[in-house]
Amino acid sequence: MGDELVERSHQLAALGDALAATRGERHGVLVLVGGEAGSGKTALLRRFCSAEETTLWGSCDPLFTPRPLGPFLDIARATGGELHELVTAGAKAYQVAAAVIRAAEARPGGVLVVEDLHWADEATVDVLSLLGRRIDTIPALVVATYRDDGLDRFHPARRLLGDLAGLSRVRRIEVPPLSAGAVAVLAAPHGIDPDDLHRATGGNPFFVTEVLAAPGDAIPATVRDAVLARAGRLTGDAATVLEAVSIALPRAELPLLDALVPGAANPLEQCLGSGMLVEAPGGVVFRHELARRAVEQSLSPHRRTELHRRALTALTGTADPARLAHHAEAAGDTEAVLRFAPAAARQAASTGAHREAAAHYELALRFAGPLPAEDRAEMLESRSQECYLTDQMDEAIHALEQAVALWRASGNSVRQGSALTQLSRALWCLGRTAEADRTSDDALRLLEDGPPGPEWAQACSVVSATRLNEERYDETMAWAERALAHGDTAVTVHSLNNIGTMQLLTGRPEGWTSLSRSLALATDHGLDDHVGRAYIHLGWAATRTRAYDFEPWLDRGIKVCQELGLEAWEYYVVVYRARLHLDLGRTEAAVEDAEHVLRSARSVPLLRLLALSVLGLARARRGDRDRWAALDEALALTTGQTELQFLAPVATARAEAAWLDGRAAEVDEITSDVLGLAVERNAAWVAGELAWLRRLAGLPPVVVAAVDPYATQLAGEGRAAAARWKKLGCPYDAALALADFRDEADLRTALAEFHRLGARPAAAAIARRLREHGVRDVPRGPRAETERHPARLTRREAEVLTHLGQGESNAVIATRLYLSEKTVHHHVTAILRKLGVASRGQATSEAIRRGLLSP
Repeated sequence: MGDELVERSHQLAALGDALAATRGERHGVLVLVGGEAGSGKTALLRRFCSAEETTLWGSCDPLFTPRPLGPFLDIARATGGELHELVTAGAKAYQVAAAVIRAAEARPGGVLVVEDLHWADEATVDVLSLLGRRIDTIPALVVATYRDDGLDRFHPARRLLGDLAGLSRVRRIEVPPLSAGAVAVLAAPHGIDPDDLHRATGGNPFFVTEVLAAPGDAIPATVRDAVLARAGRLTGDAATVLEAVSIALPRAELPLLDALVPGAANPLEQCLGSGMLVEAPGGVVFRHELARRAVEQSLSPHRRTELHRRALTALTGTADPARLAHHAEAAGDTEAVLRFAPAAARQAASTGAHREAAAHYELALRFAGPLPAEDRAEMLESRSQECYLTDQMDEAIHALEQAVALWRASGNSVRQGSALTQLSRALWCLGRTAEADRTSDDALRLLEDGPPGPEWAQACSVVSATRLNEERYDETMAWAERALAHGDTAVTVHSLNNIGTMQLLTGRPEGWTSLSRSLALATDHGLDDHVGRAYIHLGWAATRTRAYDFEPWLDRGIKVCQELGLEAWEYYVVVYRARLHLDLGRTEAAVEDAEHVLRSARSVPLLRLLALSVLGLARARRGDRDRWAALDEALALTTGQTELQFLAPVATARAEAAWLDGRAAEVDEITSDVLGLAVERNAAWVAGELAWLRRLAGLPPVVVAAVDPYATQLAGEGRAAAARWKKLGCPYDAALALADFRDEADLRTALAEFHRLGARPAAAAIARRLREHGVRDVPRGPRAETERHPARLTRREAEVLTHLGQGESNAVIATRLYLSEKTVHHHVTAILRKLGVASRGQATSEAIRRGLLSP
């Protein structure tokens, strides 16, 4: 693991304690260090021994016929003298042990290491047994390492471990795999998903570091060679069993293994004894997924195909369709793929595993050439829906375009119109709003020739949704009412959502009745995407109108979307919660949510635009240097867009940031067009905010139909407006409502609140205004050093974070920094809060990700 040993402080401390005991009491200690292959036993001992001058080191060899007394030959070469003469002459074990003791007595307080007992010959085991029994008389620390996954029950070292177990001066140290948190720390600088890495490697340090050193989908050559070298020591029958288990996912049940390899029982035991396979509920599996992949990839194509064919035959009728589809694909069995892959997709979708469902449909479509065009079109629509639910919009659109072409070729205008309706919805999500409008109009024209039915009603509801996105109240309501007259349950749910959202956006509280009814119907009928859409639109309306009594609904919406596998829907609710956090004065939580969306969302431009607007505004309010990078990227995403939900968040954020920077002249250009659109669409909250920002910038006043609190502060009643903002729970807006007035008490109130919120630029603007009015004793805010820190940590908190990143306990940190443990605890609590994390491990990972700590 290079120069760094992660999660090995306890083992190093235990070795240090053992060595201290030998030097303080002049009695020896034997330490048995166990761990799986690649766990870092050697790295641990080399780190421990690096400061010890009197270290003797020997290793057992991975030979088919081990060298007698191999490690003691290594040690004898270093000591020379009597031990060298005895070992080279082939002396008895008791003679070698006696010579080792005399060598230790000549250099008391030293360390003697014997590595890799799992490869030891019986003579070496006998010497260690004798040393262990006489360890009280040996003034040295004796350390022996072994692979606990490499000792079968008949191995001589297994007897040694049992014989020494009850001795008082024999200690054991386990070197376990790395935890998920430790893997996350190591993976943070490399941009690799830590959960996937931990799952594939099982936390094995060797596998982890090799994958990080050679990122990519391919297994690193070092890992492959190590795995195949271990496999090469097995007998032919055992290697055959290993190959069979490598293709049997998720595990090889014993009946399946017998079908793949007749007479597998005896060679299986050898595989288990080698540590490459371990027992699992109902069967056996590889200890490490990377090892399984390495063995599987070493199979010849013919051998791999044959094993999958046998597995498919053995499992048909008993296994789930996803597993059967996997074996069918690998076996090249088209009929079986078309039988099992769609069934697997439907099963996955029913459980909320929509990404897996999309993958199963994609598999089926690759084998779907022999199917009729209508069947392929239906399968394409199903795949598109699953991609749509999982933020794979390009794939969703591509599948629907193919489906539309197939329905057109077949002459089925009703199904073609229905597919176009779905396509319109997907195009809008990808930011292609004008194209989405044209497509929905095309769908409506195709369906108008027939009698009004569910497809026509669906098209009407989608047109209503496009008018909702444009915030055209009358048209939204009219098209929704048409849809309700002829629609089925899904159309009813969709139309009620349109109606309720439009009403809430325009300040009509009855909208909650329609939206909540839509949510209830969608939940009752299992219409997952409509459930997610209800929470999204609630977030849109709540943040637009500052209706933050709906906050519990947003938290609930995130949880529900996660449970239903609605990835894109979840990100929408999270980004609206980010805006909620910012408005409620929780800047760090807002940044965390916005950054989560920016890391996770893949294809929906509006998601990125909203997250960038929140992030840029949060940075602007804190005075961060990189505020304009996020705001400029958000502006670029508005190109070609005409809807307020794209334009308003960017305009308001950029206008406020420009005012905070003292660039008031730019506010007019930033706000004028969007303000005109907001007035035209009766978006009173947007119009009020933009009008207020223009007033702060010193621009001529504009008359708009704003709502409170904006209407009140635009009327010159700043104190009353601030009180109303406080009632809404928005402290920054409350302070900002006082920023354009001259009353000293109000300005002092605003200044104190901006200092409390860490809003340095706004505080500076208020301080300037106070000085302009002749006020001399303007309060100063927090120290500049704290303000400049990227996470707003104090100097002492930054020091504590450094020690935290080294895995030190509160007690150790307290000793190093000459503080009390209670004080350190308070610093750690503050660090967790400011980083927005829940644990010390997460704090380290987050600090590395932000560049506050070196990995």
